[in-house]
Amino acid sequence: MATDKIGLAEEAVRSTGARMTRPRVMVLAVLFAAERALTHAEVEARLPRAAEVDRVTVYRVLEWLVDNHLAHKIAGDDRVRRFNAASHAHAGPHAHFQCSDCGEVICLEEAGAKPAVKLPVGYKQQQVELTIKGLCAGCVPASKPRTVARHHH
Repeated sequence: MATDKIGLAEEAVRSTGARMTRPRVMVLAVLFAAERALTHAEVEARLPRAAEVDRVTVYRVLEWLVDNHLAHKIAGDDRVRRFNAASHAHAGPHAHFQCSDCGEVICLEEAGAKPAVKLPVGYKQQQVELTIKGLCAGCVPASKPRTVARHHH
């Protein structure tokens, strides 16, 4: 794992004022290094063996990171939660894209998650989650040449 990601993770954990532990730093460093949101199993698989972080600790650390706004949790249609480091660009509400085929989830930087929805009287919005679903670049079938239909008269 890249030393710069570990340094970033140490700084982020320190910024919470909570105790800095090796599992917190290592799990957050994995999320910082990831190119997309990861499942619990993917985080666990990417941890260096030397980190010696067990499955239950990974679950607890991921929840701690979410509770401390260092990561966010995205629930997928497959009922699997994925986790992504909450960078400054993604600190607030934002949209996600989820591939309907492979389950890949990415953050969409350009799309905000604040749609104007009128709620009934007495209701108060607390959170909005916007997920755009479709096929990622790796799952889109190769474009087939279009045939032009010809009408014979």
